[in-house]
Amino acid sequence: MTTRSFIALPTQTETRRSLLDMDFDQLAQFLADLGEPHFRARQVWEWMYKRYVSDFDAMSNLPKALRTKLADIATVAPLTLVTEVVSRDRDTFKALFQLPDGQTIEAVLMLYDERRTLCISSQAGCAMGCTFCATAQGGLARNLTPGEIVAQVLYFARYLADPALPPDTAAERPTTVTNIVLMGMGEPLHNYANVWKALRRLTDVDAFGLGARHITLSTVGLAPMIDRMADEGLQIGLAVSLHAPNDDLRTQLVPVNKGYPVDEVLAAVRRYVAKTNRRVTFEYALMAGINDAPELAHALAEKLHGILCHVNLIPLNPIPNSPFQPTSDEETEHFAQILRKAGIPTTVRLRRGIEINAGCGQLRRAASIAASQ
Repeated sequence: MTTRSFIALPTQTETRRSLLDMDFDQLAQFLADLGEPHFRARQVWEWMYKRYVSDFDAMSNLPKALRTKLADIATVAPLTLVTEVVSRDRDTFKALFQLPDGQTIEAVLMLYDERRTLCISSQAGCAMGCTFCATAQGGLARNLTPGEIVAQVLYFARYLADPALPPDTAAERPTTVTNIVLMGMGEPLHNYANVWKALRRLTDVDAFGLGARHITLSTVGLAPMIDRMADEGLQIGLAVSLHAPNDDLRTQLVPVNKGYPVDEVLAAVRRYVAKTNRRVTFEYALMAGINDAPELAHALAEKLHGILCHVNLIPLNPIPNSPFQPTSDEETEHFAQILRKAGIPTTVRLRRGIEINAGCGQLRRAASIAASQ
């Protein structure tokens, strides 16, 4: 494991405009107000989304005077790196970023045989209160802006594109981000408008241009927002964090279940599948002695019968001193076999980055504890 820490900037009110928060028309108007011709907007846009630049000086086809002016009043890099950690196997790279107001968020790059998958955050903190999640322990600070969501992707796209940039990982560079999952800090559907602005930017062929089918959004099950997502027209994947097949247990683990119980969530998923004809993933974090009993596997299979879906069993990345600990490999496989025999397609997620606090919110929590000591 390798770690690099950086001195975070003092918290201050950011007065510069983030160009990543603008769509193309807004950017064109912003530059027009500075007296610039329309083609300058296309130049700046391509520098941001095709070349991933993080400062205006790199925009070599802009006049020097314009680059200087933009640096004074705007930014294309709303994230400041605080800490980066690489796993011993060099296949997982996690970064902790500071936002302009001092809040922090995490993003993780996971390297597989042919995929470079990026897990990004949608909120600083989270309001859902899941009892086994490190992010939930700190509550919700605020929603991320569209630009702050996109900036996480551009940071790692820049890293993958430039072999000279540290840190050293198993990635053969130059390469590209192949997949994005919104499974980091926050509930994406609780920040619906900003998340979908970011998703449209990330999938727009004239912007970042990643295919929608290579992006998955994970939710704890905000049923009305699942219905709304079905009407968006983008083939973004939907993953629902279920974690229990009955209301009593799920409410203990996922308190939002009080508002959207299991059957209501599953009804929304059925409507989503009927409208989009897309398969849904159900995520199930296995916790020893809590939600991993064979009878719960049978109950889960019964609940999911007839839904176009598959189950992704997740070995828990434990929080230190937490009562929630991962299920053994043997019991995980037994749970999976029960589902498979019942006709439910089931996979077990490959565990990554335990020693680098790769679970959602864990690096942020560790950094906060260290700063308070």
